[in-house]
Amino acid sequence: MTELVLQTLTAMRPPFALYEYDLHQMVESQFREAGLPYTHEARIGAGCRIDYLVEQVGIEIKKGKPVAAVLEKQLRRYAACEGISSLIVITQRSVKLPPRIGGKPLHALVLSQLWGVALP
Repeated sequence: MTELVLQTLTAMRPPFALYEYDLHQMVESQFREAGLPYTHEARIGAGCRIDYLVEQVGIEIKKGKPVAAVLEKQLRRYAACEGISSLIVITQRSVKLPPRIGGKPLHALVLSQLWGVALP
């Protein structure tokens, strides 16, 4: 399922988004077009709510360039949840993250690199 979600997301060609909400709308539109069942703002554990959940694939969206240590801490909490098999992080700018977190695969999709978004 992770590969299917990645293929669906990399097919997007979003313009520059001013707000994180805009990115959420674009991702949601891709899931609908692909016929992927998803949950928005999914509760995956005590005090853990991830932006999107497609089966056991968790998707977190961050606008701009997040602080790596803060994002990694958040992703570790998500990876510790039983219902998560892999994680995908969508950011506008590159952030250095490990390929696995909590023993689970982590995939980073960087809008400014993968999709050619022109940033102001």
